[in-house]
Amino acid sequence: MDYDVLVLGGGIIGCAVAYELSKYSLNIALIEKDYDIADDVALTNTAIVYDGMECEDTLMAKLEFMGNSMFSEITKKFNIPFKRCGSLITAEGAKGVEQIEKMYKSAQQRGIDYVELLSGDEARTKESSLSKSVVKALYSPNTGVVCPYDLAIAYGEVAFDNGVIFRLSEEVVDIESISKGVRVTTNKNKFTCKVVVNTTPGERYSIDAERKLGYKQEEYINYFLLEEEEKDIYSKIVFSLGEDGDTAYYINTLMEHNLVSVKTKKVLNLEETLNKAVNLVGEIDKNQIDSFYSSPYRSDVMIIDDSYLNNGYVRITGNHYGQVTMTPSIAKMVCETIVGNLNAKLRKNFKDSRRDVFRFRELPNEERQNLIKLDKKYGNIICTCQMITEGEIVDSIRRPLGARTLEGIQRRTGATLGRCKGSYCLNKIISILARETNRHVTEIVLDSKKSKIILNRIKEFDSV
Repeated sequence: MDYDVLVLGGGIIGCAVAYELSKYSLNIALIEKDYDIADDVALTNTAIVYDGMECEDTLMAKLEFMGNSMFSEITKKFNIPFKRCGSLITAEGAKGVEQIEKMYKSAQQRGIDYVELLSGDEARTKESSLSKSVVKALYSPNTGVVCPYDLAIAYGEVAFDNGVIFRLSEEVVDIESISKGVRVTTNKNKFTCKVVVNTTPGERYSIDAERKLGYKQEEYINYFLLEEEEKDIYSKIVFSLGEDGDTAYYINTLMEHNLVSVKTKKVLNLEETLNKAVNLVGEIDKNQIDSFYSSPYRSDVMIIDDSYLNNGYVRITGNHYGQVTMTPSIAKMVCETIVGNLNAKLRKNFKDSRRDVFRFRELPNEERQNLIKLDKKYGNIICTCQMITEGEIVDSIRRPLGARTLEGIQRRTGATLGRCKGSYCLNKIISILARETNRHVTEIVLDSKKSKIILNRIKEFDSV
């Protein structure tokens, strides 16, 4: 056997599964088709950590509740930004009130502690900016916000430091059962292993036979970022339930921007999104809107399908808006299933910590000076909007599973995501990436092979 376990997919769940399995004496590899792990996480790098009270499906609520309870320990251990700010789900009409009362009853039945059903006036004591038309609200102190990309990278780095092999830019073509174990064919190699963990929903291989994926019809999330001047309209996450079935969200993020979004049955333009969100956040100055996006909103039931475990195959299906919240609990459950099947033993030399990440702008001046004394690159500001130094960019490239694309650096450091959108620092970052990876600037890509940033050099003349 080439490996004991192959994990397919380097998203946040794949990295978390690899991390949990790396605690055991197993030979593990992770295969990811993109240049980088966690490539599917949005550049806004903010996700809600739910507690299960909003979820209709009982199994999904249980996974959210279990995952939520693990977040404080995990983020502290990995030094990942996490804020348990609490949330309010508000309603202004009879339909919304009915939904909230149903959620409250479900929360009690599920044993979710500290959830309160509030009148409109009681809700306004917690958030004074709430509209006077809010008549009912559901409050939970359990919910929070996390940087999911940072979490995925931390999972991957710790797994890498504990011996997991990451095979990037390698795409799985097929998975087949063989007499002893499983064969995985990629566009570059063929591997055999005892167990495959497939975390790539939507892909179908020979081993999947006729099993249906069964995804639900998509909804859409339309959202925009507000610049810092508009910060702290609310201190908590606020959900506003509309009578038309749409839901508006306000998220006080961990970054310099706050996020306002509207969940609908169709894609909206900016003007339509603003009109839907006005009851939640009031009138908004369009000049303060930083970016606007629309993306699919999934609520598929996530299932850990181990029915083929005897054939060496575990599949995680579904795509759910609470996937980040569920990740710790899903990874634990998958790990326990595989470890029990393989009779694996805990490693004695497991290193359960991440290498330090220095965020220059967050450090006090004394620590900044000490850092510059150790490495002068930390004294060279590259991204002035975000105050990102050359030292941070170089570290993001040289770290375990270091950045190899411009987007990889953006996600790891926040460079180019300020007000100027990289107009001042983009060329400098490309030059640093080319220098550190020993490539020409024309070989540097944004994200994939087909996304070169500089196509050709401008022709140089000996004379004019």
